[in-house]
Amino acid sequence: MQKTKTPDADVEISKFLSYVLRHKPEAIGLCLDSEGWAKVDTLLSLAADQGKTIAHEQLVKVVKQSDKKRFTLSADGLYIRAAQGHSTEQVNISFTPQIPPDVLFHGTAERFWESIRARGLTPGERHYVHLSSERETAMAVGKRHGEPVVLVVQAAAMVQDGFLFHLSENGVWLTREVPPMYIARCEG
Repeated sequence: MQKTKTPDADVEISKFLSYVLRHKPEAIGLCLDSEGWAKVDTLLSLAADQGKTIAHEQLVKVVKQSDKKRFTLSADGLYIRAAQGHSTEQVNISFTPQIPPDVLFHGTAERFWESIRARGLTPGERHYVHLSSERETAMAVGKRHGEPVVLVVQAAAMVQDGFLFHLSENGVWLTREVPPMYIARCEG
């Protein structure tokens, strides 16, 4: 990748960061600590070794201008991590349990509804199920996967039954699973 400042280059960098900071750090030889942090200089150097040249300023811009706030830089700017969405075993962020709103939302595609109704929501390859406090956000997520369906999760009832919730740095609600009894399809 060339050092360009086009929006397309920023999207490509964001996708690359998602890949190595969430899923496959070993693809470029990167090691993340248990909280998901990597040294920025190490990340940039290893990326360059793989033909992905990213200027430090461009990385900072992508992190700061991301509307979804997928990445976080440490206060001193020396470290970077993905806020959530990890599937790599290198990472086990120690989120503090939080009390969620009474209901949360999950966006998915119509084709997955019957399976979810039968089995509930599971994290798949990720560590957590991702939920939103806003129906509109869930709808946008659902649209990425096909004909959108928004599900309502009875989070208050789950908390009463002993389930834990966490709030990521970028405002995504996380839980290990959502059994079917706590899920309803949002109509209208």
